[in-house]
Amino acid sequence: MMNTVKAVKNAAVCFVLLPRFLMAAVVFWLLDFLCIRKRFFFRMKEQEGDATDPPVCISDSNRLFSLESLKAVWHGQKLDFLKAAHLGRGAPNTEVVRLEDRRHSRILDFAHGDRPLILNFGSCT
Repeated sequence: MMNTVKAVKNAAVCFVLLPRFLMAAVVFWLLDFLCIRKRFFFRMKEQEGDATDPPVCISDSNRLFSLESLKAVWHGQKLDFLKAAHLGRGAPNTEVVRLEDRRHSRILDFAHGDRPLILNFGSCT
């Protein structure tokens, strides 16, 4: 029973993500097409022997429209869809640890009245 519910949930997520994934894949294909076209024109220019411009190095090893890049796009779309925070919705009330006494509490416990709660994420290095 539990496996069936999980399979239905995964199928629903895939169904919802499919249009977003296809749109992102098409955009990456267009970017890849522009890179290929640019490389082709640069190569033509190099064959003409124009010595005024420096040679351009464009790598073919990192193709945008490959199986690996499509997997990364799918994973990114899935993570974006399943995240807890969404624009225009309430903030998630995640658990934090207070530095003073190592006590666990929730972020929204620090909000008081109409005063806005500001979180500052900084570097510790």
